[in-house]
Amino acid sequence: MQPIAADDIAAVMADVALAKPLNGTFDLAGPEPIRQDDLVRQFLNATGDARTVITDPKALYFGIEMNDQSLTPSDNSRLGPTRFEDWLRRSIRQE
Repeated sequence: MQPIAADDIAAVMADVALAKPLNGTFDLAGPEPIRQDDLVRQFLNATGDARTVITDPKALYFGIEMNDQSLTPSDNSRLGPTRFEDWLRRSIRQE
């Protein structure tokens, strides 16, 4: 998956609202892919949570088999600039 920060979504939405009609769609995502298990590990580590994430490569996502490209954007997409690692660092400091 490629998580995107809410601030990045807001910036793109403002751009889209002020632009000429696209008459189409585009994918919107964060700047880099990260596996869900790695995202959760980083979050738990950053928040001091000692739980262990166990990866099950055969686990289904809403009943569907997944691969490393399943929740990533297409080649024709807009990417926000904020990396998950940077967002997490800022978010944890604010708590």
